[in-house]
Amino acid sequence: MPSLGAVVVSPTYNEAENIEWFLRAVRAAAPQAHIMIVDDNSPDGTGAIAERVAAELGSVTVLHRAGKLGLGSAYRHAFGEALAAGYDVVVSMDCDRSHDPTVVPQLIAAVEGGADLAIGSRYVPGGGTANWPMHRRMLSKWGNRYTGALLGFDVHDATSGFRAYRASALAAIEPGNTSAEGYAFLYELVRRFHGRGSTIRELPIVFVDRTYGRSKMSARIVVESMVLVTRWGVGDRLRSIRAR
Repeated sequence: MPSLGAVVVSPTYNEAENIEWFLRAVRAAAPQAHIMIVDDNSPDGTGAIAERVAAELGSVTVLHRAGKLGLGSAYRHAFGEALAAGYDVVVSMDCDRSHDPTVVPQLIAAVEGGADLAIGSRYVPGGGTANWPMHRRMLSKWGNRYTGALLGFDVHDATSGFRAYRASALAAIEPGNTSAEGYAFLYELVRRFHGRGSTIRELPIVFVDRTYGRSKMSARIVVESMVLVTRWGVGDRLRSIRAR
């Protein structure tokens, strides 16, 4: 199968105010990369706008799904398409302007330089958040520390969705048989990479809170993520005890 370089994947739901900006900004930052939008039948017409801009820019695929099926489901769908197509590097990011497209080439370069997973991290030197209230910063930092301690990996920002994956390493962890949604999906992938002894690098990014559209974050998503992380952590420890 011939090498196809990199693909940038972004799930969307009601991002009409952001999608055109996103497509043009990613194309400007990484002109050789293909772009794949996974739209969950956005009522605000995000998918139609993406199709219009795709026709102009070229090298953009818009996957239309029947309804709002969740973040994990969207990424499983897109990763399956990207791996089947034969891309070398798969980049994931949000299209709500919180992830800076100019960082995409750095993430791709980190994978080309040896990383199996390169994460755009808010919590390494040089990283940070903009326009976040203190309680949200503390919740995010606490969640990442709790997850790292319980699951036994030294990743500072396991909830960051701004990432680049070596396609062969992504295929090896079998993302299609993951089950989590929301931020727990991001934890689940890091857990699998860590379990295989993969090379994980974190690059500093500044996360900017969205200006347009509404956040998909909710208390239910946070609670579900923490419940799953706790279940995985306890299960891993019990298996380790039994093995000893």
